[in-house]
Amino acid sequence: IATEEPLNPIKQDIKKGKLRYVANIFPHKGYIWNYGALPQTWEDPNHTDNITGCCGDNDPIDVCEIGSKIRSSGEIVQVKVLGVLALVDEGETDWKIIAISVDDPEAQKIHGKRHKPGYLEATVDWFRFYKVPDGKPENHFAFNGEFKDKDFAVEIIKSTHEYWKALLHKKADGGTIKCTNVLVSGSPFCCSEEDARLIVQS
Repeated sequence: IATEEPLNPIKQDIKKGKLRYVANIFPHKGYIWNYGALPQTWEDPNHTDNITGCCGDNDPIDVCEIGSKIRSSGEIVQVKVLGVLALVDEGETDWKIIAISVDDPEAQKIHGKRHKPGYLEATVDWFRFYKVPDGKPENHFAFNGEFKDKDFAVEIIKSTHEYWKALLHKKADGGTIKCTNVLVSGSPFCCSEEDARLIVQS
């Protein structure tokens, strides 16, 4: 999600002028879930999280969707929240919501971490090591990498939604984030659909 471009298009990430790819973390190939984000959330980099002791990572909150179907980029998926992992990534709070698509065959059965044995442990390992191939140190976690439950996750989502609302109403400093939108009436960044169409065309 290119937050520094108007209307935040989905594009391949660029770091230091080069296209960014995710490394294979043995024994995995690429991402081990569908990786996405919750719209209308923001991890405020000017707010120190009282749980992790670190500021937010300036992005929407991330979601690892553990369903059986491989999703395509930009697909909008309704999910059932299962829990959350408190990753501290290069000194920034970077919550990872664990969820499953509501239309997944297992969605009704899964309520916590008893299903899919080994999957959550693999998720912790993946996030611990995924930047090591780039020469960076291992990441660490609050709560010793323990997953917090659905209720805890929902509170994190609610708080990041409040930070997003503050951002969209100029009550928080978003720095270089572009907040142009067509849906949030009352936001000073709200524009007409015609304006948005012209941005997309350009």
